[in-house]
Amino acid sequence: MKRHILITGGAGFIGSHVVRRFVRKYPDYMIVNLDKLTYAGNLVNLRDVEKAANYKFVRGDIGDRELLCTLFHEHSIDGVIHLAAESHVDRSIRDPLLFARTNVLGTLTLLQAAREAWEGASAGARRFHHVSTDEVYGALKDGEAAFSETTRYDPHSPYAASKAGSDHFVRAYHDTYGLPVVLTHCSNNYGPYQFPEKLIPLCIRNICAGELLPIYGKGDHVRDWLHVEDHAEAIDEVFHRGRDGESYNIGGINEWKNIDVIKLLIRIVDEELGNAPGSSEKLITHITDRAGHDPRYAINAQKLREELGWFPKHSFESGLRETVRWYLTHEQWMTDVTSGAYERYYEEMYSGRG
Repeated sequence: MKRHILITGGAGFIGSHVVRRFVRKYPDYMIVNLDKLTYAGNLVNLRDVEKAANYKFVRGDIGDRELLCTLFHEHSIDGVIHLAAESHVDRSIRDPLLFARTNVLGTLTLLQAAREAWEGASAGARRFHHVSTDEVYGALKDGEAAFSETTRYDPHSPYAASKAGSDHFVRAYHDTYGLPVVLTHCSNNYGPYQFPEKLIPLCIRNICAGELLPIYGKGDHVRDWLHVEDHAEAIDEVFHRGRDGESYNIGGINEWKNIDVIKLLIRIVDEELGNAPGSSEKLITHITDRAGHDPRYAINAQKLREELGWFPKHSFESGLRETVRWYLTHEQWMTDVTSGAYERYYEEMYSGRG
């Protein structure tokens, strides 16, 4: 079956992996990548598929209703994978209104465009896949093993609150208008092409440069780590085979304290660089914890395993070593992203294209 899929935020970290997977795996599909190209959007991430016959990039904002309506009409869009979002918690604390505009109002505008375009169409031929986060659940309470799909929402940061708001609108459009939707909630992602404001690529860069490794508080916050390629595969499975109206949790079954992640990174990077074992541990520096910092997240992905047979293929140590090697062999990518030079690439290649 030929599909015409709109992927929002496809130039970002997770989005670029999803776009690449769909373009390569489904040559009969038409993949339209809509991205505003904020600081986290990088078209260099997609150079290997940008000339594919079944791929088109459009620069634009999910809050632009006129543009969305045009895309749905011109490309006969019958599926949406919605990844476009502001996602960095620290930035949400500094500018919560930006997160509300993009994550809540942007999602609502996209939902309305899909509803209008698909009105009267068979639900079986349409799907709106909303990609969310485990942070909407808040912090695990004492005695709680992991978040399930029925865990009560309890967001603690402006980022988490904005994603919770978008989740509620997605469900409301399903319940009120019959829009065919699925939702996924993922744990912390890691892997190639991640913007270096995030913990793992930031620390890889700093270890290589001999710079300090900032860790909030004592470093005892616990997160479940999911390799981005495992996440892209799960999105593929849920988009195609998930049950309408359902939510699915996607986790790596990899709970680690932040301080232990950093120490493992140090060991791997030092080994890869030929440094004395543990020599970079002197770079660890503890900084004041951020406001509303949840102590522990963990995902129960049993529903996804039982219904769709998905399970993560990367162990954390092997996935982390693979990730370290990618960054070490892509120094120019890191340099361009850190300096902002990557932005010139899409300004030259795509400015005005639509």
